Amino acid sequence: MTLSPRFLDELRSRLTLSEVASKRVRLTRAGREFKGCCPFHTEKTPSFYINDDKQFYHCFGCGAHGDVVGFVMRHDNLSFIEAVEQLAALAGGQVPKADPREVERAQKEKSLHSLMEDATRWMEQQLRAPENRTAYDYILQRGVSEEALYAFRIGYAPADRQLLRTHLKSLDYTDAQMIEAGVIRPPGKDGEPYAFFRERIMFPVPDRRGRVVAFGGRILPDHLRPPDRGDYKPAKYMNSSDTPLFHKGRMLYGEPHARKAAADNEPIIVVEGYLDVIASFKAGFRGAVAPLGTALTDEQIMVLWKMIPSDEKVPVLCFDGDEAGRRAAARACENVLPMLKANHSVRIAFLPEGQDPDTLVAGQGAGALKAVINGAMPLIEFLWSHHTQGRRFDTPEARAGLSQLMEEEVARIPDRDVQHFYRQALREKIRKAFGPVFTPGYGGKGRGSKNNPQNRLQAGAGLRNPAFSRAGVMQTSLMAALLNYPSIFHYLEEDFSSLEMFGDPGLDKLRQTTISALMDPDDEPLDAAGLNDYLNAAGFDGELKRVLSESVYTHAAFARPGRDENDVLEGCRQALDALRKAQAAEEIRAVGGAFAKDFSEETESRLLALHRMRSASEGQG
Repeated sequence: MTLSPRFLDELRSRLTLSEVASKRVRLTRAGREFKGCCPFHTEKTPSFYINDDKQFYHCFGCGAHGDVVGFVMRHDNLSFIEAVEQLAALAGGQVPKADPREVERAQKEKSLHSLMEDATRWMEQQLRAPENRTAYDYILQRGVSEEALYAFRIGYAPADRQLLRTHLKSLDYTDAQMIEAGVIRPPGKDGEPYAFFRERIMFPVPDRRGRVVAFGGRILPDHLRPPDRGDYKPAKYMNSSDTPLFHKGRMLYGEPHARKAAADNEPIIVVEGYLDVIASFKAGFRGAVAPLGTALTDEQIMVLWKMIPSDEKVPVLCFDGDEAGRRAAARACENVLPMLKANHSVRIAFLPEGQDPDTLVAGQGAGALKAVINGAMPLIEFLWSHHTQGRRFDTPEARAGLSQLMEEEVARIPDRDVQHFYRQALREKIRKAFGPVFTPGYGGKGRGSKNNPQNRLQAGAGLRNPAFSRAGVMQTSLMAALLNYPSIFHYLEEDFSSLEMFGDPGLDKLRQTTISALMDPDDEPLDAAGLNDYLNAAGFDGELKRVLSESVYTHAAFARPGRDENDVLEGCRQALDALRKAQAAEEIRAVGGAFAKDFSEETESRLLALHRMRSASEGQG
């Protein structure tokens, strides 16, 4: 079977050699590369190296060398086709059937690459030609240095519709090739093909190997061009259409520079356009890239993650600070959420309103952009901000709506571990903002002790016995009731979740962990035995012995095992009421003592208010 070079190039680009090899060889990071003991000969000192950027492996001991296909062939003892089939399946595709047209297409692409390279060189020359001095001066005035002009191969497309075509014809390229490459258009009204880009500063778009595959063009400002003809108004930016070489949804402008920066552990930053990439580059952020006239696609996100060699792959997505920028960030968030996995995410940064990296660096210097990038927020913080900023949540319905919305967002994350921690973090934000959120369905018997919480909970530390007091006895009694009858949590969730109900740190830690266990919707409701096992495994065995003791049941018979659930509920409500009164009395004593020392109006008003509240609760006012 004959496979096209195009298919093999795409297969290699979709896979990371170190990830494939690490399933067969133990690898460790060594600067920009990975190293390990060679799988092809016996050795004790690692001499086998993998370079993901160059997509090859090499052993300095036995001389083994090759790409990802060669590695799988040699390691797994497979034929070329078998190795390709295995890797294609890993990349989520399949090997195309033998087709002579693929071979012909590969040869055509090779010619198109040469054409694009020759067109790029010609445009670079045009920018520096004396007759195009206006364009050259303009791009320098935009803050693009000579270094950047060469680094990004910036050029110019003159107004003449036939100049580029004439030049490429002199190099023996046909009109059909030029049209297929997207640099000229089919015949127009005058019967001749004509240049697609005219009167534009040209930004060549290279693929990951540095080969130019497309162009972006920015029109010169109105005052530097002849007046527009009639109602015609040229677009500010134009991009190449998709061609056999170029698929804009899969590529990022600036990728070759960014890959080198990522190899040096520099951050990867996604900005909006060509000049933003160049301004970021000038400011010291060599890892800047931009999508090509579209919102960030799934394939581009995968490209971003793959170019980062470290285990933590978190590029920064940088947006304008206006409403349009926030909408763009929200769309990016929508795309990224279903792709999240361990150590793979993004951070979100917003520029000052009315600024982009180009104008920000020009006006305030590189430090201003650095501050924006350093201030980038984690994706979960943007998710929370996006759904809460500017909204009111002063009704139970609004809060319930927010809770439901967050649950729906989290459900879009397919990775179970990431989904779990997102759900945990967002629920904590809701609790801090509004108090606990009611989660129905807890009241039956079910899950036993098979779920070990050691991976999610840390053992309670610094536990101590509380000072004996009436309030302390009631607090301990309530916890005993909850531990023996977890189903009552359904009725008293708000009371048990009150952050100020317990003053003892050890008891409060036990309370918080118990509530977390009872509110976890991913598991079946806990019965008393399962809850006890859960808390023991989390390190609360000492607290459990203190709470579930005969000395507590002596003061709170309603909490003893074997009671009717209605009696338990009534006993809890009475204990809660008594506890509130005790706390109110304690607060009055504290404020009264402060008033005796400080006869201020503020203290007096607070004391009177507390007395009125107590009288009202006791039915006396």
